[in-house]
Amino acid sequence: MNPFFSPGRFLAVVLKEFVQMRRDRMTFAMMVGIPIIQLLLFGFAINSDPKHLPTALYAQDHGIFTRTLTAALRNSGYFDIVSDVRDEAEAGRLLDEGHVQFVIQIPVGFSRDLVRGERPTLLLQADATDPAATGNAIAALNQLIITVVERDLRGPLAALQSSPAPISLRIHRQYNVEGITQYNIVPGLMGVVLTMTMVIITALAITRERERGTMENLLATPARPVEVIMGKLIPYIFVGYVQMLLILVAARLLFHVPMVGSLGLLLALAFLFIAANLAVGLTFSTVARNQLQAMQMSFFFFLPSMLLSGFMFPFRGMPVWAQHLGEVLPLTHFLRLVRGILLKGNDWHQTWPHVWPIGLFLVVALTIAVTRYRRTLD
Repeated sequence: MNPFFSPGRFLAVVLKEFVQMRRDRMTFAMMVGIPIIQLLLFGFAINSDPKHLPTALYAQDHGIFTRTLTAALRNSGYFDIVSDVRDEAEAGRLLDEGHVQFVIQIPVGFSRDLVRGERPTLLLQADATDPAATGNAIAALNQLIITVVERDLRGPLAALQSSPAPISLRIHRQYNVEGITQYNIVPGLMGVVLTMTMVIITALAITRERERGTMENLLATPARPVEVIMGKLIPYIFVGYVQMLLILVAARLLFHVPMVGSLGLLLALAFLFIAANLAVGLTFSTVARNQLQAMQMSFFFFLPSMLLSGFMFPFRGMPVWAQHLGEVLPLTHFLRLVRGILLKGNDWHQTWPHVWPIGLFLVVALTIAVTRYRRTLD
């Protein structure tokens, strides 16, 4: 009579699972690879206190206090002065296009008014589409002004250190005056949802046909590989637009997200982004042997996209190597594109720097997908 529990049978099942794990290399790679990626990204790349933020300086005064303040800004670690602008129009253009996070304006006669005790105004214009990227830097600027004043206002000028502060800091949080987080998150969700659903649905749909044997029926038809691929992708492009419209309606009616720019331009440019994610899913379907592997590879692509694109954490807070990786991902550029159109009112010329990287990614991904899929069909 067999015992209720046999150590021999138990060990046989354990060994069988290890053998199966060794044979399924994709699953084993995911079990090892995902924890490593999470460790590296959360340990090194994720930073909720971004520093070295690109800053434009519009200095209309060149006195000693202006030079001292400029040096203090550079030494603070939060502000990297990358441009000296000549007028307000140039400053506004840099903010609109996302080239700088801040514009600091020092007015005419700043040093003279400071010595006279007239409390000159220092203007800080911030791109507040992502409130988390600007909060700590603004707080640091307030403290920095106090430090500069305490060091320079000595001797006959020491009386100017008394309250109120001798410099008045005026902050303009542009594009998101109240610092509402939903204005940044909800438009970004559009890109995250499209990335997740388009990649996973495409990879699973084609892999499912191969598992069920219906792919052989498709091979028996006169349809060419390109026709098969396009025929499978077009319905999902329609699904992607339905998802976009649902998110836009919810963003407006539920979260009251401002929509300053052209929705028509956004919908037109979204075609490239949807197609790029579908091409990634199609590529995964040519590599995966079953639906489980297709799901695993899709998650392997989705996780870095969500963490390195600037959706969850400030993009400029990441180290340089992580930013370079993020620039390759289409979600990074789509987030800038959709936030720029909805919150800033960007037009075609201002969105172009974020359109061509998505188009290039689409061409590369689609070329790989068509090449591999042609081999699969043959």
